[in-house]
Amino acid sequence: MTLRQQFLKLVYPIFMWSQKAASRKGIAEKKAGLIIPKVSFYSLHATLSNGKPLSFEQLKGKYVLLVNTASFCGYTGQYDDLEKLHQQFKEKLVVLGFPANEFKEQEPGSDKDIASFCRMNFGVTFPLMKKAAVTGTSKQEVFEWLSSSEKNGWNDREPEWNFCKYLVDPEGCLVGIYPSAVNPLDAAILKHLR
Repeated sequence: MTLRQQFLKLVYPIFMWSQKAASRKGIAEKKAGLIIPKVSFYSLHATLSNGKPLSFEQLKGKYVLLVNTASFCGYTGQYDDLEKLHQQFKEKLVVLGFPANEFKEQEPGSDKDIASFCRMNFGVTFPLMKKAAVTGTSKQEVFEWLSSSEKNGWNDREPEWNFCKYLVDPEGCLVGIYPSAVNPLDAAILKHLR
């Protein structure tokens, strides 16, 4: 772990405490009623950090929390809570990390370096994807679906920063978007899993 990463890990609890009031801002959840995606979530694919393909078809019947991640971000400490969430709800939830280097060059490493960093420093066991764009015209297929109402049925918001969280329900419907300041163990997310 670099000195910068050690510093960020140390100050993360203070940072999250200071962000708590602002964390409610920006949460977007699907309104009551059925919104059926125009493109099936289960038709999507991603590539794991080890190069193997992941078909979302195998995620059917579980909640899926998709998070764009970075190793040099003030929110990097959320890896701890993402892993706790993964362990606590592994029977009904899949956490997927999508490393991206779009916000201030905060994820410069290779896929192998990122996976090693996450395992060694945060004990991450949930799947990490191959580093790819999550915003703009060249974003990868999953984030294209997450941020296009033409595909998911209601949302057009792209991640505004690292550690933006998107929650998909067991039927493949996008049910919520939680900005970076919302902790993965926040009641807004947990209410769906209990």
